[in-house]
Amino acid sequence: MATGTSATLLARRSLTAALLIGIGFMAAIDEIIFHQVLAWHHFVDRGTGAFALLSDGILHSAELILIIVGFFMVAELRERKAFAKPQAWAGFFMGMGAFQLFDGLIDHKVLRLHQVRYVDNLMLYDLLWNLAGIVLLLIGLLLLRRARRTYVSP
Repeated sequence: MATGTSATLLARRSLTAALLIGIGFMAAIDEIIFHQVLAWHHFVDRGTGAFALLSDGILHSAELILIIVGFFMVAELRERKAFAKPQAWAGFFMGMGAFQLFDGLIDHKVLRLHQVRYVDNLMLYDLLWNLAGIVLLLIGLLLLRRARRTYVSP
């Protein structure tokens, strides 16, 4: 059982592990639903179809790496009996929300890699996309706040 600063560091590590899993999980949802099933966009829509498909493969590889690294971190924490489930749930939702907002603001608007959907009026899609990210991020922050109030080291 950890005490003091080491308990805080282990709780933070649980949060970080789940944050990586959350980012990868939301990237997977985006990749599977919007890139493959609905075929609304690719990660990079500029250029040829082959390049767009390659960019999807790179995104898919990155999401898998994040999920695998996150799960290895969780396994290591669980083996040490140091996994903090409340912080992990907070990290998971924060990771999903962070990915969604980054994608909606940076990938869509700043870098213009792709749009949610190619239609005349993007505003509704952009608002819903970013609102989903904000809601997920807020859920994560609320869970983190609750976890910090009630945390007992594992």
